[in-house]
Amino acid sequence: MKHFYSFLFLIISSFVAVGQNAMTINAQLQPDDRSIIIQQQISIQNNSTDVWEEVYLTDWANSFSSKTTPLAKRFAESFEKKFHLATDAERGFTKVKAISSSDGILQYTRPEGFPDIIKVLLKTAIQPGTTVSLNLQYNITLPDAKFTDYGITRNGDYNLRYWFMTPAVYDGGWQFYSNKNLNDRYFPQSDITVSFSIPNGFTLVTDLEKAIQGSSYAQGEKLTRLTGKQRTDAKIFLLKNSNYQEVQTDYVTIVSNLHNGTLPPQIRAVITDRIAGYLDKNLGAYPFDKILVTDLDYREQPVYGLNELPSFISPFPDGFKYEIKLLKTTINNYVNNTLLVNPRTDRWLIDGIKVYLLQNYIDTFYPDLKVVGGLDKYWLVRQFYASQLEFNDQFSVLYSHISRLNLDQGLNTPYDKLIKYNKNIGYSYKSGVGLVYLNEYLDNDALDGIIKSFYEANASMPIKSKAFKDLVLKKTEKDVSWFFNDYITSNERIDYALKNSKVKGDSIYVTVKNKKRRKTPIPVYSFKDDSLTSTRWVSGKEKLTTLSYPKGEADRFVLNYKNIVPENNLRNNYEKPGALLGIDKPLQFKFFQDFENPSKNQLFFMPVAEFNIYDGFSPGVKLYNKTLLTKALNYKIEPQIGLKSKKLIGSASISYRHDFQNQGLYGLRYGISGNRFSYAPDLLFTRVTPFVNLRFRTSNLRADKRQFVSARYVSVQRQEDPLVPLPTPNYDVLNLRYSRFNPGIIHTLNLMGDVQFARNFGKLSGSIFYRRLFLNNRQLNVRLFGGVFTYNKTQSDGNFFSFALDRPTDYLFDYNYYGRSESSGLFSQQIIIAEGGFKSQLDAVAPVFANEWMFTANASTTLWKYFYAYGDVGVVKNKRANGELVYDSGIQVSLLDDYFELYFPIYSNLGWEIGQPNYDQKIRFQLQLSVDTVIGLFSRKWY
Repeated sequence: MKHFYSFLFLIISSFVAVGQNAMTINAQLQPDDRSIIIQQQISIQNNSTDVWEEVYLTDWANSFSSKTTPLAKRFAESFEKKFHLATDAERGFTKVKAISSSDGILQYTRPEGFPDIIKVLLKTAIQPGTTVSLNLQYNITLPDAKFTDYGITRNGDYNLRYWFMTPAVYDGGWQFYSNKNLNDRYFPQSDITVSFSIPNGFTLVTDLEKAIQGSSYAQGEKLTRLTGKQRTDAKIFLLKNSNYQEVQTDYVTIVSNLHNGTLPPQIRAVITDRIAGYLDKNLGAYPFDKILVTDLDYREQPVYGLNELPSFISPFPDGFKYEIKLLKTTINNYVNNTLLVNPRTDRWLIDGIKVYLLQNYIDTFYPDLKVVGGLDKYWLVRQFYASQLEFNDQFSVLYSHISRLNLDQGLNTPYDKLIKYNKNIGYSYKSGVGLVYLNEYLDNDALDGIIKSFYEANASMPIKSKAFKDLVLKKTEKDVSWFFNDYITSNERIDYALKNSKVKGDSIYVTVKNKKRRKTPIPVYSFKDDSLTSTRWVSGKEKLTTLSYPKGEADRFVLNYKNIVPENNLRNNYEKPGALLGIDKPLQFKFFQDFENPSKNQLFFMPVAEFNIYDGFSPGVKLYNKTLLTKALNYKIEPQIGLKSKKLIGSASISYRHDFQNQGLYGLRYGISGNRFSYAPDLLFTRVTPFVNLRFRTSNLRADKRQFVSARYVSVQRQEDPLVPLPTPNYDVLNLRYSRFNPGIIHTLNLMGDVQFARNFGKLSGSIFYRRLFLNNRQLNVRLFGGVFTYNKTQSDGNFFSFALDRPTDYLFDYNYYGRSESSGLFSQQIIIAEGGFKSQLDAVAPVFANEWMFTANASTTLWKYFYAYGDVGVVKNKRANGELVYDSGIQVSLLDDYFELYFPIYSNLGWEIGQPNYDQKIRFQLQLSVDTVIGLFSRKWY
């Protein structure tokens, strides 16, 4: 059998044409070993003017081989543990047996830091214009599909992508890089021939040309021969039960497993044909007979928003959800397979064309479709500005979201340097919105013809985005340097404002102010009695541009009325000459949060409710100006009624944020906040806090390293119980803080420093937290805390201002205690890991407060899965007393790290706690239920 295998490989290899890139693969699936045996010939033509002494191959099947590969690190950066915690059997790898050429066996190495790249050393240098042929023998063990959706699925199917070796691209140098789960392998177009031997029970699905050759040389197997001309990808699916269907259109055959069970087959066929015809008309003919459109492709790049809707909600026309999924995925594969740019370093153009085509399709076939679909027929939905947004407005909105968070990245940013939101949404939407912007500026849909000409001239050949720039410059006489030299390369915001409109004689004058350094054009619209009278473009090269209009032509001016330009702030785009008190926009009072309506001054209200055991359930209403997109000025007023305390409680705040782009200091926020709640039965506290926060970060946004410096003045007033007077019911504290966060699931290192000055005390404290997940899946957590009083005159207050070993008194009212004054019962068992960080309550045998200094260490390590052994040790020093050693230990159940954890004490200064009475009252719990912490838990993967 082995000799026949080699003989068949040689026969097939003989058909490879000399003088072009070609690959011939003979593969045999080994289900029992989760592997594929491969013999492969690679013929690479040296089309450069350089002499090759080595050749580089991509071996992305080996990117799963360990927990330290670039792919593994990428998973860790995205806070995904599943790869790190997986067993060795679930990860894949490549075992190379031999690499040879006509010169014999060749030596090869894997470059340092690139475990999925192979450098082949040639015995004979390859001259320009000649071809080298390499013969490879290797086995690949396939990974579990749970990591990337490719590999071995749970039901025993095989989703194969990047499963064989390919040559790297030579472009004045070898262009190779590692797999980082970005689906962006880059190799030169090649004629591909595959002979695949698979067990009889499987169906093979691919977009390569397929011919069944009948029985294999191996018993119980069948041999399928696949061919493809000038390909850059070869996905293959080996399925026990195939749900793929082929739809033959007049342009191309679409092979897909995107289905809609309620849609008749004839309607699906009409939709498929319409999509294929649209792409043929607006791009050009697809050079291959088939295009593969899979559910995996769609999940990789969904239409965000639509994909979140449950199946029983159908706000769009019948079949639209299926149509948009098929459209988006077909466009992606149509463009990816034909416009061949470096997808790691130069992909803004192909991503932009995809989104541009998607928007153009919607404008063509669904010109009146709203982003909420048919839900705008309901009165309640129509109360929201979102109901007025066109379907295509979501692209600029979703891009603006990341811009307002000050996390925008230039379109020339390498793809692997993008944060997840930009990689999945922001990058392609910014590019697509930019092309729509350019088209509007060129006028008369000139860009449609340019894109079509570009595609027809460059399909199926290596190109760079510069070729598109050259074509645009050739096709227009307008100055488009702003698009290629500014919009593509910069992440700085665009913001224009209308200022100082005035009437002089028979003319009206209005000034356009460029508030940023961007030199991008913007349209100015004039209206008379709500009718559009003119549109004029301002170049943006000047900081101030004054326009004049005949007096009878306009009574209102609007910048960027169609929202074509992706501005950061749309609220300053309206100007009404002669407006009373300069108020040119009416006040709009709206229920619940909404998208920003730039033509209105919006104020929102919504019901709220909170809970603590003293106020009980506390319903109220929140009045605020915050929209779904971040804005600089935010204020809120939140009055509530405690149903148990019968008191008026609540909070209020106002703050302003300055963003700084492309520098270490990226954010400055200042403001004042206040709140009023019960801190004990029938006793209220009031806290007022003016503050200023500085935020710092590195230039690598994926690193997620942040530093914060804050200053605040906390003024607290507490009601007193006449029977238990408080020595210091009211106090003021100046608090300075520094924190440095470097989060991650493999390594975490957080530092915090705190300084407090009050009339009766001064304190210095700091903490260090370190977390490490080792290769053997054991996790170690270590926290160190130290605090010292610089002066302390608070003895009359007991331990209210002291450092706490296990339960801080929280005199600054920072922590989310559900029962902050409780000394018994369930709520007294709540723990917040702060100050001493102990879990056992040792007040019966040891001091649990320190009015002089305290130093503690907390550690825990994995026992099994979510179970940890923890131990705490420290020294507590009080005035006129010796320092005392304190310790405890036990079992920690971490259901969600830092958010939901249980602590079961075992041994401490109290002795064996587990055998003592009322053990259930010794169990501690940590529970973070605030909206901000929950949002942060899920958003950390995206931002």
